[in-house]
Amino acid sequence: MPADQPTDRRADQPVDLDARVEVHEKLAADDLEAVTALVAAATEADGLHPLSEHVMLHLPSSAPSADRHLLVFTSPVGDDDPLTGVERLAGYAHLDPTDPVEGSSAEVVVHPDLRGHGIGRLMVEHLQTMSPDGRLRLWAHGHQPAARALALSLGYASVRELWQMRRSLRVELPAQDLPPGYHLRSFRPGLDDEAWLAVNAAAFAHHPEQGQWTSSDLEHRMAEDWFDPDGFLVLDGPDGEMAGFHWTKVHGGTPSGAGSGQGQGQGHGHQPIGEVYVVGVAPAHQGRGLGRALTVAGLHHLRSVGLTQAMLYVDADNEAAVRTYTRLGFTRWDVDVQYSRRHERSAL
Repeated sequence: MPADQPTDRRADQPVDLDARVEVHEKLAADDLEAVTALVAAATEADGLHPLSEHVMLHLPSSAPSADRHLLVFTSPVGDDDPLTGVERLAGYAHLDPTDPVEGSSAEVVVHPDLRGHGIGRLMVEHLQTMSPDGRLRLWAHGHQPAARALALSLGYASVRELWQMRRSLRVELPAQDLPPGYHLRSFRPGLDDEAWLAVNAAAFAHHPEQGQWTSSDLEHRMAEDWFDPDGFLVLDGPDGEMAGFHWTKVHGGTPSGAGSGQGQGQGHGHQPIGEVYVVGVAPAHQGRGLGRALTVAGLHHLRSVGLTQAMLYVDADNEAAVRTYTRLGFTRWDVDVQYSRRHERSAL
């Protein structure tokens, strides 16, 4: 959903610009550059990223996919506009129509200079017609009032909340305690891939996104600048098999003492912060406190590379996880909201 700032216009304001919509299976080089610039402008204006990591990783992909990219171009707003006669990218939306159970999922971003002109509404209406069965779920990153108003005006309701929680790494951390027979080590790219995918799928069998990761999803992330195998902690059990893991991540500039890969991502608009990216425990090893132990181990690692703050994402209704993270000193920082409107296409 567009991370709009509140305006005097109504949420159901029809588009009042000369707008042109394009839909693509993949982005050409110039469109990719324009979308990247739009996302950077929105991030700078709002202090948060308008698109998920999944979408950003797939923007440059040329591989066949069911995903669709929707772009809205507009003409200059007024006669005094220095770009008179030049179209600009006003909005971008990503549609993933591949979930037959929950329905299509979409994310939308509007350029900060062109908000309040109905661009967000125009894109959502197009996305609804593009969804194969008429159903659509919309993600709003950050609890933005205008995004909520737009969703409600179109008949959507909040169905899921993803909390961002944070804690300081300057204060004392719990001791790293593992049961006898368990050992921590770093992930070995190419050697641990299949074992990790199996543990991840089993640990997140009922998770709407994480449990569906493929080898391609893993490879995409290992190819990112921020990837560092030293920050990808693997827990081996007494039988030598992978029992769990804690994959950490660093956002922002390079922290003091960080490895060659981790922490290299730029354009986040903030000082480096560590993330509890994914923590998983194989079902056969659950119930032994390993999730907490792995989380603590990852926090120690993040502090060891010079970071002073850590963050994580967790579903608000995952009471056990929220309770664990709260006991480890995390507090809620922000909320991502998913909106949904169930719609049945009428038979013709």
